[in-house]
Amino acid sequence: MICLAIGSLANSVFGQASYSTPYSIVTLAGMAGNNGAADGTNGGALFYWPEGTAVDTNGNVYVVDNYENTVRKLTPAGTNWVVTTIAGTANSSGGSADGTNGTAQFSEPASIAMDGTGNLYVADSGNNTIRKLAPAGTNWVVTTIAGTAAFSGPADGTNGSAQFSNPSGIAVDTAGNLYVADAGNQTIRQITPLGTNWVVTTIAGTAYTIGNADGTNQAASFWEPSGIAVDGAGNLYVADNINSTIRKITPIGTNWVVTTIAGAAQNYGGTDGTNQTAQFNYPYGIAADQAGNLYVADAYNNTIRKITPSGTNWVTSTLAGVPGGSGGSADGTGAGALFSNPQGIAVDGAGRLFVGDTLNGTIRMGQLISAVPNLNINVVAPASVTISWPVAGGYALQTNKDLTPGNWVNYGSAPASNNGTNSVTISPAAGNLFFRLVN
Repeated sequence: MICLAIGSLANSVFGQASYSTPYSIVTLAGMAGNNGAADGTNGGALFYWPEGTAVDTNGNVYVVDNYENTVRKLTPAGTNWVVTTIAGTANSSGGSADGTNGTAQFSEPASIAMDGTGNLYVADSGNNTIRKLAPAGTNWVVTTIAGTAAFSGPADGTNGSAQFSNPSGIAVDTAGNLYVADAGNQTIRQITPLGTNWVVTTIAGTAYTIGNADGTNQAASFWEPSGIAVDGAGNLYVADNINSTIRKITPIGTNWVVTTIAGAAQNYGGTDGTNQTAQFNYPYGIAADQAGNLYVADAYNNTIRKITPSGTNWVTSTLAGVPGGSGGSADGTGAGALFSNPQGIAVDGAGRLFVGDTLNGTIRMGQLISAVPNLNINVVAPASVTISWPVAGGYALQTNKDLTPGNWVNYGSAPASNNGTNSVTISPAAGNLFFRLVN
């Protein structure tokens, strides 16, 4: 028997997850249950506690490997992903040294962002510093731009005179300003370039003051804010981790106005809904796409959530994973995909998601399944079958003998367009029982 397997919607799952726009999730690199620091291709690469992710315009993915104190790069090569270490040295106790490539040292880096000119910025949490990685040919030059290693505090200031306390999230706007979720200080910080200097100011929250109050500037309060994102209009979005809420910070003149747009403080759960009726469970990473949608790595729910603006409201849905479950490492669609404490998330211009699946030690990619055309199956003879799809494009046909998530393999490469139709005839078809397209 030959069946089509592209994924199906779950009728009902724990936590009232909707899966209204389910995403197909695949593992790009790393191997669940195998922690390490090896560079390599796809599952031949190993990670140990990957957290923050970023993606550039060429489709390269950057990851901070927290426990290995390194920054990694995933380069697409056809249908494969090649992992290299671009800064830091794995299997070390960490450090704070600036330098080029492996001579630089980090201490529990938590988050990463990229600016419009290709520079990377890292929230180096264990060092209480913000680091810059500048490309120089094939090298990466690491410098400390704000904070001083081994010194923790809330002080605003320039370059090393500023202080941070376990900075967890970082984002960069189109003007090159950086924004930091300073978890230990319970504040949101702005880092503004001024010539060759970097000026740090606190724009929301008050140092050492835990709370969930909305308000302007220091009148607002947070509880270990972990992830931060910025949209094209300069609005900030924060995953307020222990409050389990999503906050919006709107610039108004020289002020910053904080509002809660999704979730209710300390109302933990996995329910989808509008505004405060939605629930989260220690959300960690957050990203914003070009259309103003937000994506959240909801760590303790082991899910990926989407928050869509609708007028003045925000509607939360679950894209993948099962809320309230024990997690896992399965590829699949909607509830068929499983994560284990995902903490990092980034989105590219095509709407693809890149997730640091932290406890699994893997990097996952998600895309809306409606972007993949349906397959048509024509049994030509008992021993052969023709698979075709109506949209020409860079799709890969994959087969699976028994629907085990790890058994999907590429069947050759996507055939060239033939009068607008891609097709391939498999003969004999023995052993190829399930088929899907990915791109």
